[in-house]
Amino acid sequence: MALAPAFLEELRARTPLPALIGRRVRLARSGRQWKGCCPFHGEKTPSFYVYDDHYHCFGCGAHGDAIAYVMQAEGMGFMEAVQSLAAEAGLEVPKPSPEAQAAERARLDVAAILERAAAVFQRRLALPEGAAARAYLASRGVHQASLERFGLGFAPPRGALVTELTREGVTSEAMQAAGLLRAREEGGEMREFFAGRLMFPIRDRRGQVISFGGRVLGEGQPKYLNGPETALFAKRRTLYNIDLARAALREGAQAIVVEGYLDVISLDQAGLAGAMAPLGTALSEEQLETLWQLAPEPVLCFDGDAAGRRAALRAIRTALPLIAPDRSLRIAPLPAGEDPDSLVRASGAAGFESAVLARAVPLDAALYALLQSEFSTVTPEGRSAFLKALMLAAGSISDPTLASEYRRALKDRFYGGRDKTRARARAAPAASPIRARPLRGEAERVRILLATLLGHPRLAPEVEEDLATLDLPPDLAALAGAAIAWSHAAAENQRENPPRALDSEALITHLRATGYEAAVERVLARKPGPLPRFVSPETPPEEVAAGWL
Repeated sequence: MALAPAFLEELRARTPLPALIGRRVRLARSGRQWKGCCPFHGEKTPSFYVYDDHYHCFGCGAHGDAIAYVMQAEGMGFMEAVQSLAAEAGLEVPKPSPEAQAAERARLDVAAILERAAAVFQRRLALPEGAAARAYLASRGVHQASLERFGLGFAPPRGALVTELTREGVTSEAMQAAGLLRAREEGGEMREFFAGRLMFPIRDRRGQVISFGGRVLGEGQPKYLNGPETALFAKRRTLYNIDLARAALREGAQAIVVEGYLDVISLDQAGLAGAMAPLGTALSEEQLETLWQLAPEPVLCFDGDAAGRRAALRAIRTALPLIAPDRSLRIAPLPAGEDPDSLVRASGAAGFESAVLARAVPLDAALYALLQSEFSTVTPEGRSAFLKALMLAAGSISDPTLASEYRRALKDRFYGGRDKTRARARAAPAASPIRARPLRGEAERVRILLATLLGHPRLAPEVEEDLATLDLPPDLAALAGAAIAWSHAAAENQRENPPRALDSEALITHLRATGYEAAVERVLARKPGPLPRFVSPETPPEEVAAGWL
């Protein structure tokens, strides 16, 4: 529903954000803003900042104004949040335009129709026509209590749902808008979307039915079918069982992501109530953001076969640009030939925890292992390609400090401890107080690394590590120290005041203005030879990192 911008601005102005958020979050003054532990993901070190007009979490990325906060914290829709805040502020919500009213009515109509359909499906499951569906559920170990808890049902043969809903005054056009009917391709009469299937209601975080998933009984394809996109439902933004899992996670349950509806139900029956599933598709960015609002480190479970490894790597690549120090993933491969449903039914919650959850590995370890399986590392060429793939993956991480740590950790794994040996060598006392001049090759490496730093201040932590292994002339050592100090300070300022960038031009201007102009020109000069292309500020950071290795 569209509301006038002036009204929304007045509502925000009358809602002191620190006071609103402070009802649930313990906030402390931090300069001109407030700081506390994020209410949207578990954290021990505060990274949630509240300003006069907005909040921002540097851990999970949650960001918004008073309306967004109420929507996220209370699970409300936009208009519900506006009405709640307006009532507190003593404002009357303007009547919406006719178009907005019509759109809101359409959404409410879809929600009401889906609830009616869910009731029909549940009732039909208990009738003789639902016998095959009940037998299938019994064979999968689904308890009666779970039938009720998850609202499972049976879509009757074609025509029966339409008959029941029509009797209640629902038109065929409304059923189509709700995703229950679809038109034949040739433009003929509509037909039911789910007839003859075992039905799984899909709910939003408030527990409202927004669509259905249906499993075929016996032969037929597709085996699983999700409802079409509607005014209420988008697959990319939805997780199965988010409503029940959300409540369990607040009580300390582990967030677990599995593949299917029955995996979720079996885990829930065993007491692992934080289980959720995407809807037959690879995890999307929107689904990951939703997961991180609920838990800082969900465990993703994948089959141990080749298809499972590909799915895990796909999920990791989607997640890498989004991870942060306070939000990541753990990856848990399943034992061969098992899925969560079969494993938990055979071994119970304790067996699943020991066989799967206890063996979940951090994201960097999973990334390394999964990428390694794609390369032959017995030749220098294969190892080089593998290392480049690792650095490109780490370079996709948006947080510069975290990207640096990933590069360091992945390189350490790749070299098998060589970096640690090198670090110990740096720490050892020098054999002679006389410092040797760099060899010609080493001098050029110094120049390339410094040019990389000047072109890409974001990569300061990695360049700093490599520069520490080299013997720098005094003027270049001073230049390196000043550039690294500026880069670290700029990175910290970027975290405090997003979205400022770490800018090459700003760094070089600062260095020239503070007495390092000659050293800068020495590094960037075309003599003794042109610099590699990858040091250019226009080159993507991941390609730069791969270039200087």
